[in-house]
Amino acid sequence: MKASKLVYKPVGLVLGAVGSTLAGAAFHQTSKLFGREQKANDTTEADRPWRQVLLAAALQGATFAVVRAVVDRSGAATTRRLTGS
Repeated sequence: MKASKLVYKPVGLVLGAVGSTLAGAAFHQTSKLFGREQKANDTTEADRPWRQVLLAAALQGATFAVVRAVVDRSGAATTRRLTGS
C-alpha cells in the first residue's frame, strides 16, 4: 500500500464521521422545509402513508450520498495538495 493511502486512512475516517454529522444536519434542515412536525425518518408511525415514508427515505439517502461525496472529494483533494500525491 502506498504511503499516501496509508496517511489518508485516518483522515478518511474522521472525514466520514464529520460527513455523517453534516449529512444528518442537512437532512434535518431539508425535512423542515417540507413543514413536517414528525420526525422525517420515523417509518413506524401507522398514520404515515407509504408515499411519505418512501419519499423521506429517498431524500435522506440522496442527502447522505451528496454530502459524503463532497466531504470525500474535498478531503482527497486537500490531502493531495498537502502531500503532493
